[in-house]
Amino acid sequence: MNAKENTGALNARPAPAARKSPAKKGESAAAASKAKGGRKAARTLPYFNRELGILAFNERVLAQAADMRNPLLERLRFLCIVSSNLDEFFEIRLAGLKEQVRIDPTHREADGMPVGEVLTTVRARVEALLARQYQLFNDVILPQLEEAGVNFLYRPDWSPALQAWARKYFDEQIFPVLTPIGLDPAHPFPRVLNKSLNIAIELEGRDAFGRDARLAIVQAPRALPRLIALPAEFGPNAFVLLSTLLIRFASELFPGITVRGCHPFRATRNSDLFVDEEEVTNLRLALQGELPQRHFGDAVRLEVNHDTPDHVVNFLLDQFGLEEVDLYRAEGPVNLARLMQLADAVERPDLKFAPFVANHAGLLDEHEHVFDIISAGDILLHHPFESFDPVLDFVRACATDPAVVAIKQTIYRTGAESELMELLIKAARAGKEVTVVVELMARFDEETNINWAARLEQAGAHVVYGVVGHKTHAKMCLVVRREGGRMTRYVHLGTGNYHPRTARLYTDFGLITADRELCADSNEVFRQLTGVSQARKLARIWQAPFSMHDNVLAAIRNEVSIAQAGGKGRIVAKMNALLEPKVIAALYAASQAGVKVELIIRGACALVPGVPGISENIRVVSAIGRFLEHSRVYWFENGGDATVYLSSADWMDRNFFRRVEVAYPVLDPKLKKRVFNEGLGPYLRRDAGAWELKSDGEYVRRVSGPTTVQERLLATLSKPAAPGTLKLKAMQSVLKGRRHAR
Repeated sequence: MNAKENTGALNARPAPAARKSPAKKGESAAAASKAKGGRKAARTLPYFNRELGILAFNERVLAQAADMRNPLLERLRFLCIVSSNLDEFFEIRLAGLKEQVRIDPTHREADGMPVGEVLTTVRARVEALLARQYQLFNDVILPQLEEAGVNFLYRPDWSPALQAWARKYFDEQIFPVLTPIGLDPAHPFPRVLNKSLNIAIELEGRDAFGRDARLAIVQAPRALPRLIALPAEFGPNAFVLLSTLLIRFASELFPGITVRGCHPFRATRNSDLFVDEEEVTNLRLALQGELPQRHFGDAVRLEVNHDTPDHVVNFLLDQFGLEEVDLYRAEGPVNLARLMQLADAVERPDLKFAPFVANHAGLLDEHEHVFDIISAGDILLHHPFESFDPVLDFVRACATDPAVVAIKQTIYRTGAESELMELLIKAARAGKEVTVVVELMARFDEETNINWAARLEQAGAHVVYGVVGHKTHAKMCLVVRREGGRMTRYVHLGTGNYHPRTARLYTDFGLITADRELCADSNEVFRQLTGVSQARKLARIWQAPFSMHDNVLAAIRNEVSIAQAGGKGRIVAKMNALLEPKVIAALYAASQAGVKVELIIRGACALVPGVPGISENIRVVSAIGRFLEHSRVYWFENGGDATVYLSSADWMDRNFFRRVEVAYPVLDPKLKKRVFNEGLGPYLRRDAGAWELKSDGEYVRRVSGPTTVQERLLATLSKPAAPGTLKLKAMQSVLKGRRHAR
């Protein structure tokens, strides 16, 4: 069977000539020149729009919600993920576009589309996406949940017993924390938090002071749950929304006043923080002062219920300084993302993805022999199919081993609760030299990272915040150990964050090695981040913002040379996004030289595949599934001796020129094969269930067979013995034998 599904086109067009613009703050002149040169190189080539690419990605996510092969609660989760993604899209991307229109209405995006046209096209795509989303929610997901015994009880369904329970719950749990605000000259429109639930309540009558009651605003406190589980007497999986209770008992808030209507609404605000890193003397203190204002940035979107009357809508638009084009009417709850909690609240394994146990293989749980095991051969980990525990075991051994004298770690996202961070604190308290590069500008994780930075400093660790103007996005943990009178280094390098939760939800690769050159290169990167010096040439690692862009281009050109000499040129690369114009131009040139280019791009891809004479040898696929595809892999055929790099960097301007990133080689031939066979090859199969990008911008999904690539990887890699670990297990057995012999 060969089924096809389509998502909307991305509006490909030639990119314009590069604009003359100064380097961004913190961006070197050389980096700005490179970026400018990339845009210029791509000006006559086809190029997809970034914003429309992001929306196309969310259309593919929404297709997962419609896919009957996915369990019901997981389909609801995909539906909610779209809402969450759109929130960030409006908070960051659309907010930036609106600001660009304000500054320069004639501005054109990198693909050549005028910014005003982008906004118009974005609105049409978002409206279509929302219509499909709410249709799925109302007509498919909700009825199927009800059939499965999972119910949302709306007011018409309430029995007298439920009515009594709801009133009691409202009186005891909700009413005490509400602050209804009746609008009049003494009570202006309140400051509405970003993405918060609010109810506009139409009133009629006069209060005790003789004031004419017309409109009131009730803000739902953040402390209240949006999804409320009902007692078992009303069913095993019965829920009511907070908004339902607020509307049902709104009259209790205004005794003696008639309630004419209740209208939920939600405002989305610009949430991109601005801190002039070159002007502040302490980035952490500056961020702490800026973070509270994130909730009150300029409004960029207003969401209301579909039946909200026009006079209420116009009033709200006026209060937020918005126009009709910024209004979106919801055919259901105005914040579907909150229903994400339902999947965790319902104990129905039959409605969720089957649980799995990530393969651990006992790699490093013999702490006294961790360093012998690593020295015996590089360890490649493929998360979440293989456990993140060996990384924690590595850090745990380092924190407790008296021979370890120093630990150096980068932190981008790690979560409010993190065993790894606790281990670093433990190591610092034990007197080890612990240095942590904490990226305070990791969007939406700033507060968490500030808190960890403070705790680390209190424990005696050295905490730095990277380099002004360059986010530290590299994932590195370097360890220095005293062995036989000399210092030996070990390093973990990853494509994903040191985050315990996302390590179970994102696909990522990690490498633990004692390779001297990789360790020396990693140490040099840390030296740059903590000190002040000129960048030295690294032996193995490609580093942004210095060598990575040039090395990627050189590797592409090498495949061109091989193909032109009559050999087989081939490039396979996997990443989250492909947007950098000069790399795209190089890939077009490679295609024209006969190089076979296969790209696995989860999200936005500006490259247009399949254009005769330009990109007919380029294929682009996108994999969407149970796990978020997050690993970055660069694979070059190199005449039969494949060059394989794993990285934290997408092929985007920001990653090449405005971030500290690393791409590190996989040197062991067996591990190279594993990377291809697990991280690349399966996604290129015609029956992988992936989406293929066509030259007209349509994504077409070819579904063949009952399983997707992720399900196949789970079936193989989550078994007790994963490929590539047998040598290490054998080494561990040898070490255990030595221990017992002693």
